[in-house]
Formats: sequence, structure tokens, C-alpha cells
Amino acid sequence: MAPVRTIAVIIAMEAEAAPLVEHLKLVKARESPLPGPIPALVFSGDVHGAKVHVVTNGKSAAFGVDCVGTVPASLTAYGICLALKPDILVNAGTAGGFKAMGGAIGDVYLASAFKNHDRRIPIPGFDTYAIGAVDAFPTPALRAAMGFKDGVVSTGNSLDAPEVDLASLKANDASVKEMEAAGIAHTAELFGVPFVAVKAITDIVDGDQPTADEFMENLGAAAKALQGAVPKVIEFVAGKELSAL
Repeated sequence: MAPVRTIAVIIAMEAEAAPLVEHLKLVKARESPLPGPIPALVFSGDVHGAKVHVVTNGKSAAFGVDCVGTVPASLTAYGICLALKPDILVNAGTAGGFKAMGGAIGDVYLASAFKNHDRRIPIPGFDTYAIGAVDAFPTPALRAAMGFKDGVVSTGNSLDAPEVDLASLKANDASVKEMEAAGIAHTAELFGVPFVAVKAITDIVDGDQPTADEFMENLGAAAKALQGAVPKVIEFVAGKELSAL
């Protein structure tokens, strides 16, 4: 296997990405290299001998907010795989954790697998397709070196967690709840691009505070946690063969 020379990091929200972009001294592309009308923003630079691209989904022209959820994430990942041809794709972002699974605000997780918790199709064959379980690219050396928590990342298109989703999250054995990773995993699998995810916890799904309030309260701190975690991942990955990860 050839060494990792191009690393793409996909992050949904600009507020999540900004501290990392500044820390890595990346430069925003004047014109997006991604194909079509995808509103993604691309920030690039050389880091630890590798070409690193941090890509956000961009903002919705119709609504003026960050494009979040599985559809924008999948489209952005598709554009990244086509145009930037990364050796490895990393999804970094904020997420919900579970006190029942030992999660706490500020924890950083390196995903072990990706599943969906809000796609329910109770027809044989389609039921497992809906969950869409995909294992993260195996990185035993990276996991040992980073010391992050380990767990299943479960994806849905809603910030809240009604009872029906909580049942699915429990069935998924989820340690992390978020809104992008399973969609990105689907795209990465299509292209055969190794995919890992690093998630910082902003809110506790099975806690006492309203999710939206807790998320906004801890977004800045979680973004800074990613600023500390993701460069370590990049440094470890850059220049190594995939089999050494």
C-alpha cells in the first residue's frame, strides 16, 4: 500500500471547523474544487508532509444556516471523493453522548462502526438495509496511540431524540448520536475510501438538560476539543501506509 499523502476532513458546521482551520493554518479555496453546485467550503494546506483538506458543508442559500444532516454530508463526501481523491476520509464533529454508556461532555470518540437510527423499514432485507451498519476502517495502532473512547456512532436527521429513536439507538448499541457519519460512510464505501470519524460530545442524550440548550452551551468547547484531537490524528496518519494504522 502507498503511504497516506492526502487527507480530507469533513465537518458539517463552520463553527465546528473554524478552530481547526485556524490551528492548522489552512487557506480557503477561492473557488471550490468540488463539482456541481455543492455549497461546500474547502480549506487546504500542507500538514506533517500531507495535503490536508478540511471541508464544511457550507450554508443553505434558501435558509441561511449550515447544511446539516445526511444528505448534505453525503453530497459533500461524494464531491470530495471525486475531486480531491483522499487516501483517507475523516469525519470530525460534535455529537450527543449517553451517560448509560459512560459518556460525558467533552469526551472524544473514535468510531468503531456507523449505523442509522431513524430509517425504519420493517420489510425483510430492507430492515437491515435501513440500519445500514458499516464498520469504521480498522485502525488499531491509531486507537492505541490516541486513547480516545471507542463506540458505535448512530446517525439521524433530527437533533432531538423521541422515544422511537431512543429505542433504535439502544438497539444500535450507540455510544454517540449525530447527524452525518452514516451518510458519509455510505459514500466512502461506494468509492472504496477508508473512513474514520472523531466525535466530541456536546450534550447527553439521556441526561436532564434540553438537547438544544446543552448543544449550544457546549459547542465552542467541543470545537476546541476537536482542534486538539484532529491534528493528532492527522500527524499519526500522515505518511503511514494504511496497513500500519
